[in-house]
Amino acid sequence: MIPLLDLNLEYKMFKSEIEQSLYEVLKSGSFILGDKGKELERSIAEFIGTSHGIGLANGTDALLLSLEALGIGHNDEVITTTFSFFATAEVIARVGATPVFVDIDPVTYNMDPLLLENVITEKTKAIIVVHLFGQPADMDKILNISKCYNISVIEDTCQSIGATFGGKKVGSFGDTGCFSFFPTKNLGAYGDGGMVVTNKQYINEKICLLRNHGCEVRYIHNEIGTNSRLDELQAAILLFKLKMLNEWNLKRGKLASRYTHYLKPHLKTPVVACGRSHVFHQYCVELDDRDELALFLHKKQIATGIYYPVPLHLQEAFQYLKYKEGDFPVAEETSKRILALPMYPLMTKNQQDKVISSINEFMSGER
Repeated sequence: MIPLLDLNLEYKMFKSEIEQSLYEVLKSGSFILGDKGKELERSIAEFIGTSHGIGLANGTDALLLSLEALGIGHNDEVITTTFSFFATAEVIARVGATPVFVDIDPVTYNMDPLLLENVITEKTKAIIVVHLFGQPADMDKILNISKCYNISVIEDTCQSIGATFGGKKVGSFGDTGCFSFFPTKNLGAYGDGGMVVTNKQYINEKICLLRNHGCEVRYIHNEIGTNSRLDELQAAILLFKLKMLNEWNLKRGKLASRYTHYLKPHLKTPVVACGRSHVFHQYCVELDDRDELALFLHKKQIATGIYYPVPLHLQEAFQYLKYKEGDFPVAEETSKRILALPMYPLMTKNQQDKVISSINEFMSGER
């Protein structure tokens, strides 16, 4: 079976190094808010090009606490894309604000900035920008609009660590950059984990307070917070894997280029927009008979995935927003056609050749 991602292979290759990292934590007896976490915060902030990094329990909390740190809540509106993982909009509702969706650019799958001004109101307080599948959104246009209307920008960089726009890493453009270290991510832990990066001292201080029950001095609580601390075991694993991130992102890019070379004549393949680097968290193609191809590849022992089968505005949880089918036609059509192919840095040429030849067999009708 060729999986979408092979975490078992990764562990087997680096078993001794990973277990040594874990042993150092176990030996230290420090498991929460310790030296490994602080080192990871410094390292990620330096890698992205920001002043601060705050380790958190997961990427969802990174988005949630960013909203809270910016004072966004009831009666506020936050604009985001309808084509993303549920957490992107879920956190907006969790703070009591209203998600306001926009459609996507059919080339990059990111929010179409030309549609932003159409939905800005006096209640709009922020834009959550998603750099989907590893490709940056158009930050020049989005930032110009946000500055014109004095709107905060939160970057959902959960799928795009290491990607660049105009030579600058995503996560460093907005008020905050939010990362997930879920195991399947380009930089993945062996459990949940997340981080916020920022250049703003007051946001850094606020999120550090919020992640630890609103507490600076033990048992003295300045405000209502939550428990969202990145543990030392995950931080140790991430510190080791961070050393390989650039190399692994380059390998993803090479695999993507090879996919595109052989598949472009037969179906819609990803396009890397001008001035951007893509880290290919996912490699997604589009075709009309998506489901038939997925079944054909399954029979060939090749895994695929659909990101995302139902746009956010059509999710049952957001029915109260009164969106309907047809409101965002690009996202709706994309959700019916998109298919993710196996993509991970340790994928072999033989494995990729099998995926390519199987797709070409399907597209030729020889099946």
